[in-house]
Amino acid sequence: MTMQAEWKAGLLTAANRLKVDLTDTQAQQLTLYLEQLQRWNRTYNLTAIRDPEQMLVQHLFDSLSVIDPLGTTLYKNTVSPTILDVGSGAGLPGVVLAIAWPDVTVHCVDTVEKKATFIRYVSGVLGLSNLHAHHARIEALPDFEADIVISRAFASLLDFATLAGRHVRDHGWLVAMKGRTPNEEIESLEAQSTWRVNNVMPLEVPELEAQRCLIWMNEQGTV
Repeated sequence: MTMQAEWKAGLLTAANRLKVDLTDTQAQQLTLYLEQLQRWNRTYNLTAIRDPEQMLVQHLFDSLSVIDPLGTTLYKNTVSPTILDVGSGAGLPGVVLAIAWPDVTVHCVDTVEKKATFIRYVSGVLGLSNLHAHHARIEALPDFEADIVISRAFASLLDFATLAGRHVRDHGWLVAMKGRTPNEEIESLEAQSTWRVNNVMPLEVPELEAQRCLIWMNEQGTV
């Protein structure tokens, strides 16, 4: 079995554990994304993780772990949802979400030009017409009116809400991917802003021996 075939098999196994229904085509797209991330990373240093097996687990499996939790909320308010990925880096979790949900518009924002360029390249190579990349500071962009604004290791909860909160539509959510439950960050957020933590959802990432959670936040009076 080739390495690519092993990655694809691993992706399908992990997706099954995570209750994510990946088609064969989607698994192939994720495999190609991993190949491109490896290739670009050798020149442009898009991620500190170099080992492809670690990339598979720490980037792709980690991003896949939010699909089932997000999906239960995403389609409640609209039939054509929009997700904004803030501080997307090499497109995590934005690219993975765009592959999993072809009918969802995904915007990835990052301040590093080479990372936004990589996401645009991936969008073209994989035929992801629903995936868009923006090289900009999130506070400088017009409101996206997104159903979900998500970040993965972008900033503290307070900074995330302060910088990106205005991009959440009415009845939408700020969602932060974190490791351990950030109790001090939650206290600072609720003491210094109108945003409140609605739920701290534990995540189980296949083959990853580390704590992960999903922090759901809404602004007072909007949900």
